[in-house]
Amino acid sequence: MEKIRRTIHATARELANRAARPRVDKKLPFELSGNQRISEEEMKERLKRPLRNVTLLVIALVLMAPVALPGATEQMARDGNPVVAFVNVNVIPMDRERVLKNQTVVVRDGRIAEIGDAAKVKAPAGALVIDGRGKYLIPGLIDMHTHLFSDDEFPDALAADELAIMVANGVTTIRLMIGTPEHLVLREKVASGALFGPTLYVASPQLAGRSYGRIFNGYVVTTPDEAREAVKKSKAAGYDFIKMTTNITRPVYDAAIETAREVGIRVVGHVDLQVGLHRALEVKQQIEHLDSYMEAVLKDDSPMKVSVSDSGVWRRPNWESLDYIDERKVARVAKATAKAGIYTCPTLTFFKLSFAVEQSDDEIRARKDFRFFPPKRREPLLVAHRRFWTEPPSAERRQIYLRVRNQLVKGIHEAGGKIMAGSDTPELFLLYGYTLHRELRSLVEAGLSPYAALEAATRNPAEFLKALDTFGTIERGKRADLVLLEANPLDDIANTEKRVGVMSRGRWMPEAELKKMLDQIAERFERDG
Repeated sequence: MEKIRRTIHATARELANRAARPRVDKKLPFELSGNQRISEEEMKERLKRPLRNVTLLVIALVLMAPVALPGATEQMARDGNPVVAFVNVNVIPMDRERVLKNQTVVVRDGRIAEIGDAAKVKAPAGALVIDGRGKYLIPGLIDMHTHLFSDDEFPDALAADELAIMVANGVTTIRLMIGTPEHLVLREKVASGALFGPTLYVASPQLAGRSYGRIFNGYVVTTPDEAREAVKKSKAAGYDFIKMTTNITRPVYDAAIETAREVGIRVVGHVDLQVGLHRALEVKQQIEHLDSYMEAVLKDDSPMKVSVSDSGVWRRPNWESLDYIDERKVARVAKATAKAGIYTCPTLTFFKLSFAVEQSDDEIRARKDFRFFPPKRREPLLVAHRRFWTEPPSAERRQIYLRVRNQLVKGIHEAGGKIMAGSDTPELFLLYGYTLHRELRSLVEAGLSPYAALEAATRNPAEFLKALDTFGTIERGKRADLVLLEANPLDDIANTEKRVGVMSRGRWMPEAELKKMLDQIAERFERDG
């Protein structure tokens, strides 16, 4: 039955692709894209017409049917836990920098029901008791910039596995940054409990001035009217944000911002140089990747006005601009960012490990997440990696690049700005889940304290998502998204990887079970990806 179901899904996906509007491009090298599908609204409209053949019926049945889940994730979605009690545990609540020692945390019906001194609060009768002696409980982690393999030509049937990998790494909430109709379905299935995975927030298909590559998931917007229409369609479809990418002119950008305000949806993403950092701060756009910041800190008399922000990092001549950086401007730009009140998601690790710190093919293959990269994707990614590193920019310029980006992040934080952790995975052998932990280490390397780095992956994103009353800290009444650690991450942020287990929406999964699940997923990716 499973084989037949997979065949039907594969056939329907191909037919749906043919029915969708033409797609000729792909997004930027570090922005994974998703296949364009028939929208739910379009499908409903078509089903009002007489069915002319079995093909349309098959597509309709598949798109309406529940997503088939792999065995492990299906079991976890189906099975909950009884009342759970973490006893004698040290709690890092993330309401402020502190550790509550020897606590009992009771979870009931997916919510934190009680927290208190273990000498006073006892585990309820019949509860699943988890010994927290010497261990540390933190809120579930939040990755504010991620994508899925299944956005591209990777099988949609493995999307549930992709989400499970994130949870296995302690990531219980994510923001998918180039949305697809499939993401909206996944979002609802997780919310309803039908699918085991992190809570999903989904940005719209990208708004760009032109399409990129062979596969493009987005709207090409070259006029203000096109921008307005794209924003309205994305809002109506149910996306959580409007995602901006590149080649956006100022009139198009302004139209998108104005329309987004009118319909009540926030704009996030890239900042094209035609728009500029000053304008993005002025309208309070949430900025990814420190886009346009490198240009903003060039000397006033610099002969170069274009630097290595965004896709400019791939263009070797642009690296010469780093000879004209005015590091005195860094503090001014950082303060302006904090004053604007925007939340910054710098994705430091992706840019550092892809363009600043050279790693050999052997070092890449030795990464613990390398096994999850489907075999057919490995060589193309290695080719892209080698293309940059065959004749890389000088070590001195790469050090300037790394230093200035770190100074910007530290400066924004010290000026009172809010930093959010995002991985921008999976790309160039940096996988979701694993790379969020790398990002936490990168934030500390940039000068943030371990607490501030952890805040960037818990409290700050929850505030930005307007959901701090639901998750992001450990408090009574909040959703039970929790990670139990062997050691204190406030002493060493790398301790976030020393997991005892993960709780997602009240479901407790010990580390041994998660590792077994990851092994099974790696086998499926190797075989079916």
